[in-house]
Amino acid sequence: MTDPSAALPRRAVLAGGLILPLAPRLAWAAPRDLTFAVFRNGSHIGEHHVAFAGGEAALTATTDAAMTVKFGPVPIFRYRHHAVETRKDGVFASMQTATTTNGKVEHVVAERMGPTVHVRRPSGDATFSGDTNPLNHWDQQIFAGPVFNPETGKVMKVQMTKVGDGHWRIRGEADIDDYYDRGGAWRALTGKLDDGSKVEYRRV
Repeated sequence: MTDPSAALPRRAVLAGGLILPLAPRLAWAAPRDLTFAVFRNGSHIGEHHVAFAGGEAALTATTDAAMTVKFGPVPIFRYRHHAVETRKDGVFASMQTATTTNGKVEHVVAERMGPTVHVRRPSGDATFSGDTNPLNHWDQQIFAGPVFNPETGKVMKVQMTKVGDGHWRIRGEADIDDYYDRGGAWRALTGKLDDGSKVEYRRV
């Protein structure tokens, strides 16, 4: 039986991504709250919620994800992720995250500072180019530029390719497919973890 704890290295990119300053502007529509059931190899392991507040001039997206993986009846992996992301006039402004993995808590704080994005993270502070955004998944416009991991604050080494209407493929450091409905809302995710297991997000 495969040990589910082997799935840990890629849990970040599944939990938890903006209109870029140089990206074409689309007609703005207020996003609706999102709720997903999370499955690993067909077994329900948790929930992922995104709640939106405000309008185009000042939008706040609050993400909460909770997952528990069991080996038989015994929980061997517990995960919680909380993120608050803000935008001003459609552009990424800030993000604060707290992630607890098997009792270990890590924090990331990212903030736009003029033409750059400054990140305080467990591995040390960093400054990224202004077109860098957190990989939040809920806005497909993030795929126009570099993305950083909301849990670690590190820029991700990935290739992001649009392979169909509402379908984006992320490969490299992550192995994820994100899907969006005709209105542009995030509707599903599939991914492969390091142990070969399959993760699915099903919108409810």
